[in-house]
Amino acid sequence: MKKIIRITTVPVSLGTLLKGQLKFMSNHYEIIGISSEGEALNKVNRNEGIKTVPVNMTRTITPFKDLKALFQLYRVFKKERPHIVHTHTPKAGTLGMLAARLAGVPHRIHTIAGMPLLEATGFKRKILNVVEKLTYSGATLILPNSFAMQDIIIKEKFCKEKKLRVIGNGSSNGIDTDHYDIKKVSIESTNTLKQHLNINPEDVVFLFIGRVVKDKGINELVEAFDSISKSHSNTKLIIVGGYEKELDPIDASTEALIEKNENIHEIGQVEDIRPYVVISDVLAFPSYREGFPNVVLQASCMEIPCIVTDINGCNEIISNNFNGLIIPPKDSIALKKAMITLYSNPNKIKELAENARPNIVNKYKRELIWKELLELYNNLN
Repeated sequence: MKKIIRITTVPVSLGTLLKGQLKFMSNHYEIIGISSEGEALNKVNRNEGIKTVPVNMTRTITPFKDLKALFQLYRVFKKERPHIVHTHTPKAGTLGMLAARLAGVPHRIHTIAGMPLLEATGFKRKILNVVEKLTYSGATLILPNSFAMQDIIIKEKFCKEKKLRVIGNGSSNGIDTDHYDIKKVSIESTNTLKQHLNINPEDVVFLFIGRVVKDKGINELVEAFDSISKSHSNTKLIIVGGYEKELDPIDASTEALIEKNENIHEIGQVEDIRPYVVISDVLAFPSYREGFPNVVLQASCMEIPCIVTDINGCNEIISNNFNGLIIPPKDSIALKKAMITLYSNPNKIKELAENARPNIVNKYKRELIWKELLELYNNLN
């Protein structure tokens, strides 16, 4: 059986972004997962039933550690002799593609699921552009996880168009439509959660799920909601996700507003987001940049409309006034207007919600993505 090595920088990406896919592929290929060491990597081994190999990688520029990881990856590739190396996330992509090329791996695939460099400027942007081109040059095939991302790559001249391919309608893994179903969440659990968060029947609940960082539009979201809640006391904002203060901190003033506003509930990271989606009316996701946002797929699949920014990925899942609203990025005024529009019009929320799940089931079911990716693997001789 031919081997495929799948690599992410941190193991939580291997376990969540590719959940189920690795187990599916192991029915057809010998799959090996590589990521940084830790219990999360052990969990991938157990849940997906695949061999895992720890190689520590950092998410920032660390030359000495990066060289060490590059050498370790090269040694693994020479030992395992994979037919395909397929990488995800920026650092794993750069190191994995370079090491695979040096080791003579015949098929080297890198999935693009977002570009941090799009928000960078000046000298940092120039450096990141060079690194991006280096990654692409080491790959034999690049898989942008959205059509708009493919257009960005062509526009930035990171590689030739013939090296690019989008799987299905976009997304790296699709979505488990059976799991993200409101019918799978018990009424008892949602009632308990509402009671815990002091959410009343007349409240309109906005939800954010994701990393609590500047790039996700948290500053604008909290500013907009804080203004709304002063004149509309029956609004709530639930923030689900963890901080990354070293990489991309939100403003200190935003942290202060979160702390001060009693209608903002900060939850932190959770294992299962579904109960929070069920008790909410609208997902507000004002991100600056994305690949193909899983949280928008998940919320839509669970029948709530989404307010998203007009960026790649988001504007492919959401059609304005069909299953959500689209606003300009980095615009708290436009965000506030959209939130007020839905707050003031429950029928609009209901109308958008009715279109949300069928759109996801028809276009982004994970089995569709898996089968097309498997077909791609099979055609690599």
